[in-house]
Amino acid sequence: MEHVADARVIFADTDAMGIVYYANYLKWFEMGRVELLRKKGMVYRDLTAKGVHLPVVEANVRYHTPARYDDLLRIHAEVRRLGGASIAFGYLIERADGGRIAEGETLHAFTNESGKVVRAPAEFLEHMNVDVKPERKRG
Repeated sequence: MEHVADARVIFADTDAMGIVYYANYLKWFEMGRVELLRKKGMVYRDLTAKGVHLPVVEANVRYHTPARYDDLLRIHAEVRRLGGASIAFGYLIERADGGRIAEGETLHAFTNESGKVVRAPAEFLEHMNVDVKPERKRG
């Protein structure tokens, strides 16, 4: 898994018990996903400008140990699976000074601006280092 970003836990990220509220890990997963795409040469904003979106259709998080205020987190991400119209990302969040905090996965569909599922664009596949095969002619 590639280290793609760092994040510092701010007070607003914590709950009444002083630990990071569970849903904030999904925010850090998004940060990792966006930065991984950027490192691979695919800026998410450019993808959406072309009318292609990647809504989350499934998310899974496994919590190992709580993160707390002012912890410096290391966010790791990877592409786990890439289908014709979907992509799955894996994540690991750990403390900068060591220790696994959480890990998980999100599954995304490629959609157009209307929300209709579409095939992954060839340009996207090229940036993800996937062999792009020419489409077969129908008919």
